[in-house]
Amino acid sequence: MSAFFLVRANVADPADRPGFDEWYRAHHLPLARSAFGAEHAVRMWSRTDPAVHIALYRFPSLAAVEAITTPEILTPLLADFDAAWPQVTRTREVLEGFEELRG
Repeated sequence: MSAFFLVRANVADPADRPGFDEWYRAHHLPLARSAFGAEHAVRMWSRTDPAVHIALYRFPSLAAVEAITTPEILTPLLADFDAAWPQVTRTREVLEGFEELRG
């Protein structure tokens, strides 16, 4: 069953959102997906709270997600993010898939 790495960013200032959106789309999402070796990456904005941006990376197993949560992999990505968006707070979660319905 797939596992996921979720990054939730809080872009509090509405004026920052267009620039953040473009930077994440063009720069950070491709960089993170490559660094992680993720099978799939998707990002979205919350309609419930417009300040919330979610990036979700899919992996083939929980072990694969746990392997990318090491300082060697995360530290450069965190530094890249912090250099561009120091005012944006974020949290990270590791999620294990248990059930998936298709079709």
